[in-house]
Amino acid sequence: MLRFKSLGSGSSGNATLVEAQSGAHTTRLLIDCGLRLRDLEARLIEAGTCAEDLDAIFITHEHGDHIGCARSFIKRYSTPLWMSQGTWLAVSDGGAWTPYQHLLNVARDGSAIELGDLQAMPFTVPHDAREPLQLRCTDGHRHLGVITDLGHVSSHVVASLQGCHALLLEANHDPDLLQASGYPVFLKQRVSGPWGHLANHAAADLLARVKHDQLSCVLAAHLSERNNTPELARTSLCEAMGCSPLDIDVADPLTGSDWLVV
Repeated sequence: MLRFKSLGSGSSGNATLVEAQSGAHTTRLLIDCGLRLRDLEARLIEAGTCAEDLDAIFITHEHGDHIGCARSFIKRYSTPLWMSQGTWLAVSDGGAWTPYQHLLNVARDGSAIELGDLQAMPFTVPHDAREPLQLRCTDGHRHLGVITDLGHVSSHVVASLQGCHALLLEANHDPDLLQASGYPVFLKQRVSGPWGHLANHAAADLLARVKHDQLSCVLAAHLSERNNTPELARTSLCEAMGCSPLDIDVADPLTGSDWLVV
């Protein structure tokens, strides 16, 4: 069985737990560590596991709401860490990460990561980071796409998500709310630009391009607390899916989501 749970999603911090269960064995992958260490430890316990049980951590890119407590986490627990070479170069300036380099594994676009009963396939996304990657995860039977922090939908992103049975999908902002917000002009341009974040309608377009009869679970994620609402995100995505708004789950910025089975 493949399942996933957001532990928090948004500018205040991102972390997603993915589990592949086969008999009595469970493989656990944490995608991003964008929370304070004590909060992440507590949310893992609330999810029914603990920090020591993680098989690996995957960092999608170097922005603070994604890398967060990663260095403190691996210092305490010695958890194997995956990130792109570009992300490593971005965070290792100054030498603070050097003592933990032995825990680092370099992730590459299109090169599968094998973790017990779970395979994770990184793919590149257009975002204003050094070398950002997102993930497609599978237990060999079901497929989960985890895709946030991208400014536009590239053909590579669409190809990477084809055939997924579940998606954790960024629906960051409503363009009208963003433009009416008190954000400075440069920040509005960054968020809405081609290397920023997906608006609701762009997320819906991506969903429409990858949906199929077996896609049964969509979790809207990385919603802006100031420039979006769950209702607006649900409305856009349900139109693309051809379903009821109640069939679209939304990750809470602080508490994340329930466990969702792929």
